[in-house]
Amino acid sequence: MEPLKNVLVTVGAYGALFTAFQALVDEGDEVIIIEPYFDCYEPMTLMAGGRPVFVPLKPVRMLSGLQVGRGAQRSPSQDGELDYSSSWQLDPTELASKFTSRTKALVLNTPSNPLGKVFSKAELELMASLCQQHDVVCISDEVYQWLVFDGNQHISIASLPGMWERTLTIGSAGKTFSATGWKVGWVLGPDQLMKHLRTVHQNSVFHCPTQAQAAVAWSFEREQQHFGQPSSYFVQLLQATQHKRDHVTRSLQSVGLRPVIPQGSYFLITDISDFKSKMPNLPGAEDEAYDRRFVKWMIKNKGLSAIPVSIFCSVPHQKHFDHYIRFCFIKDEATLQAMDKKLQKWKAELTP
Repeated sequence: MEPLKNVLVTVGAYGALFTAFQALVDEGDEVIIIEPYFDCYEPMTLMAGGRPVFVPLKPVRMLSGLQVGRGAQRSPSQDGELDYSSSWQLDPTELASKFTSRTKALVLNTPSNPLGKVFSKAELELMASLCQQHDVVCISDEVYQWLVFDGNQHISIASLPGMWERTLTIGSAGKTFSATGWKVGWVLGPDQLMKHLRTVHQNSVFHCPTQAQAAVAWSFEREQQHFGQPSSYFVQLLQATQHKRDHVTRSLQSVGLRPVIPQGSYFLITDISDFKSKMPNLPGAEDEAYDRRFVKWMIKNKGLSAIPVSIFCSVPHQKHFDHYIRFCFIKDEATLQAMDKKLQKWKAELTP
């Protein structure tokens, strides 16, 4: 890899994404986005003149005839246990149908936000095959690559045969080293794509602060010396974050919320269907999605904050996701304890 041809340092991963869309998406180009999606993908596509095309992830129980893969066998509909992000899958036929002669790019996010799904090798191979078949670029947002739990493996789609030359891989120092204020991101890719990103970058932000870049470089050099060892920051961060995930999962279950256990990232979504059936008429606009009304109710009445998952979906599909809310669990111990107290109070109110 040649640093000056295959690497572009950007103002955060956000800057990397914006530069990629502006460089590669032209008027009328179609961009395939997997739902639920990180909320900037749609507006960035539109700002570049493109047309977003959405394909939803669905729990396995909703995919008629789809084979359940390893790690996805446990589902509330099957044995009453927890749901897992691995059980949310793409319908291969539906995904293939989204590719047309106008498709310019597929946006991939693994581990994903908000679901926390880590796409398997088989899923990535399906996407890679379709990208190659239709000559499509993959914009792969991998900012949570170091936060993968339970022995799952992060695989970069660029590492699959035939994909390096058509993939832009995006990373973030903020997510990697828990320093989001530094705003240092990067794009890795082949020169034939990167040259267009360099043109956009050169004529917009031009340069990223040297001090932050130097700090990130030092952090990577230090991590290389400790990589895979107990003293590794990546190892310690993963262990601490998985502990927080498990803590928040147990706490949310105590009041009847049903978390979807994430394989990666520091977010989890929670099924609020039981509350939707018991409290269907929460205050709000007539056409306001239920998850948005529920979040407002929860903030006001329980002192707990979350994000409605429907905002991570296209307007036509929001009704399919309006019974989920997203929590962030990378919080300090004092915040987690405060959450526990509020949830215990909520639990006591639910007890007859």
